[in-house]
Amino acid sequence: MAQFPKRITDDPYAAVVLIRRLITEQGIVYWRRYLVAFALMALAAGATAGATYVLGQVINQAYVDKNVPGIAMFSGITVILLFIKGVATYGHMVILTKISNAILATNQRQLFAKLMRESVGFFSERHSSEFLARLTAGAKSITDVLNMLVNAVGRDLLMLLAMIGVMVWQDPLMSFIGLVAVPPAMLVLRKLVKRIKGLAFNQFTGTADIMETMQESLQGIRTVKAFTLEETMQKRIDENIAVVERNANKMARVANRSNPLMEMLGGFAVAGCLMYGGYAVVALNATPGAFFSFMTAFLMATEPAKRLARLNIDLNSQLVGARMLLEIIDSPASEYADDDKPALKLSDARIELRDVSFSYRDGETVLNRMSFVAEPGKVTALVGPSGGGKSTVLALLLRFYEVTQGDIVIDGQSIGAVSRKSLRAQTAYVGQDVYLFRDTIRNNIAFGRPGAGEDEIIGAAKAACAHDFIMGFPLGYDTPVGEHGTQLSGGQRQRIAVARALIKNAPIILLDEATAALDSESERQVQEAIEHLCQNRTTIVIAHRLHTIMHADAILVVEGGEIVEQGRHDELLRRGGRYASFFRLQHHDSGALAPISATA
Repeated sequence: MAQFPKRITDDPYAAVVLIRRLITEQGIVYWRRYLVAFALMALAAGATAGATYVLGQVINQAYVDKNVPGIAMFSGITVILLFIKGVATYGHMVILTKISNAILATNQRQLFAKLMRESVGFFSERHSSEFLARLTAGAKSITDVLNMLVNAVGRDLLMLLAMIGVMVWQDPLMSFIGLVAVPPAMLVLRKLVKRIKGLAFNQFTGTADIMETMQESLQGIRTVKAFTLEETMQKRIDENIAVVERNANKMARVANRSNPLMEMLGGFAVAGCLMYGGYAVVALNATPGAFFSFMTAFLMATEPAKRLARLNIDLNSQLVGARMLLEIIDSPASEYADDDKPALKLSDARIELRDVSFSYRDGETVLNRMSFVAEPGKVTALVGPSGGGKSTVLALLLRFYEVTQGDIVIDGQSIGAVSRKSLRAQTAYVGQDVYLFRDTIRNNIAFGRPGAGEDEIIGAAKAACAHDFIMGFPLGYDTPVGEHGTQLSGGQRQRIAVARALIKNAPIILLDEATAALDSESERQVQEAIEHLCQNRTTIVIAHRLHTIMHADAILVVEGGEIVEQGRHDELLRRGGRYASFFRLQHHDSGALAPISATA
């Protein structure tokens, strides 16, 4: 079968396709405003052309007619025309800026909304700085592209046509001489476009690398300081910046490589016009005003002509950023919308895993046909060595990931058959690494249930054993917590997280080593808060410190993605299996274990 040649439009992000898409999807929404801007641009171009023509009349009145009133009249007309040009230019610039701001805001909202529809797995494969770069540079590139197109057509093209009109009106032959430099200049510029695309892409990725290093260094500043990594991080960002600098310099050389040739060609055109125009005034009795008006129009036409000639280069450099943004927006959401599914309806909140298998990557099984039941209103604890799959169980319960095989059922309903929103709305989660937003303590607690009243927030804080330390701050509940909650201690952050979970009042509680990183005193306070949280709720808790789950209703020992032992604390100790071994390792210097071991 014959192979057809690949067309430009076969690439969904080719320059032509992208430009057409930006115009039809984003620019067309503001067509009325653009129409007003075009009208103002036309008015500015007409006023400029009129002023250029009138200048010639001033010269004739001065040097040919020797008419002072005529000079005054045409000078006054020139002032009026230039004032009209100024007002029209101000108007269209304000309109275009407002349109740009609206489009920029829309794209930023659109990208953020798309990111909120992605799964946890999607973010685990990428660095957050990449999205910041796409959000800022990509969204701005779209507005820059549209502004370039509008200005090219409305400002530069209209201005160029107006100036050419004046030139042709004054002297058609001299106009032809002035335009002979255009074709060779266009040929030179065409060759630079492909080179610019690659450099613009490198510039975008290099900028993202700088943001990545900066973000990691600042967020991990404690680690950087503790391990004296200042020089290492400085070296890394120096290398990133050096790459971007070299690329920017290369881009500047390529983008401006045509300037000397274009100036030389323009010089030949100007020289030709001067020679012919001077000859026409001296030998053919042409008026000096016509010659002056022509040359003024010709010189004023050079700038819009240069911008139009470079339009392809400038567009392609900006289209790279637009493509970076649209690639994310266009990609299918990894966490597909399922709001059309029925909501999870709870009666007892009984959780059951039925032969659940899961792997993050092919060939690396994390859970292997795991089955267990978390009875309603009781505490089920998952213990075992790191990497056994305990945290994965909670991630699957929250549907951060979908099970590979088997099923998870709550009150007889498969969680895959209900909407994620309804599932997560009835589940409260507290992890070891608590994330607090850069806001006040009050708002961080209220994030558990937006719209909660002051009494509810204080009640949740008291139940989480957080009220006393909160009131110890001068600003109380209005105290800012800092980025990631760094202005609070680990125990304080954990109790804020428990309060956030309490105010949600969810029937299912998931705790992932919520006290693992705390000292004994903080652990005792957080443990007391957790007891309030778990009362009469179905709770699944992951713990490495076994003394924190000794009173759990069921303890499951997880190893290699399987449950190798289960029972209550005393039962498992008497068996002398894996749980007892873990318990001895953690309490080898405690005499309290001896009687239990003897009984066993």
